Amino acid sequence: MVEIRQLYKSFGKVSVLEGIDLSFDQSGIFAVLGPNGSGKTTLIKCILGMVIPQKGDISINGDSILRKWNYRNHISYLPQIANFPQNIKVIELIYMIKNLRSQSAQELDLVEKFGLQPFLDKKLGNLSGGTRQKVNILLTFMFDAPLIILDEPTTGLDPVALIYLKELLRKEKDRGKTILITTHIMNLVDEIADRVVFLLDGKIYFNGTADEMKSQTGQRNLEHAIATILKKEYY
Repeated sequence: MVEIRQLYKSFGKVSVLEGIDLSFDQSGIFAVLGPNGSGKTTLIKCILGMVIPQKGDISINGDSILRKWNYRNHISYLPQIANFPQNIKVIELIYMIKNLRSQSAQELDLVEKFGLQPFLDKKLGNLSGGTRQKVNILLTFMFDAPLIILDEPTTGLDPVALIYLKELLRKEKDRGKTILITTHIMNLVDEIADRVVFLLDGKIYFNGTADEMKSQTGQRNLEHAIATILKKEYY
C-alpha cells in the first residue's frame, strides 16, 4: 500500500533521511523505531505531506503523493503532540473534526470504551494528559481510514486504556488496515507488531520481525536487542 523509494531529507546541513527504501504492502502493524533524531517523525511527516523531501518518491496504492493532498482524507493520524485550542470542549472538538473531514464517524463506541462520557462537556485545558490522549485516540479511530499512523500513542495512558488501545489496533489490523506506529514502549512492539523497521542516523538499520532482531543480537527481549545495536554503534 505504501511504497517509499530513495527518500532523502536534510534540514540545512543536517541530513535526516538518507536514501530510505521501504514498502508496507499488506495489512498489518508496522513499528518504526529508533533513538531520538533517527528520522522517525520526519519519515512520518513526509508520508503525511507535512515535510517535502529533497529527493525520492512516496506512493500509496501506486500513486505518487508528493505535493498532493487529497490522499490525506484516507489517513488517520495521531501526532505525538496534538495542539488543539485549550478552551474548546471535548464534544465541540469531536464535532469540529467530523465537520472538517465530512466523513461518517463512529465516535460513540469509543467514548464508551475509553470512559469519556463524563468529560465531553469539559474543556481540553482542564483535562489530565492521559484523558487528552484518550480524546486524541478517539479522534484517530472514529474514521474508517485504510492507513493509520500513530506517533507515540501510549503517552499518558493508564493500563486499562492501553489494553483497549491494543484491542483497537488488532481489530483494525483484522479489518485489513495498514498501521504505522512509533513508540519507545518495546513490550508493546513485541506484543503487537508484525514487522519492525529500525532507523539509525537516517538509514534503515534493520527491517524484519521482532523475533528476527532478537535472534540476530542474541537477546531474549526487544529492549535488550535494541540496546545491543546502540551500544555497538555509539559506545
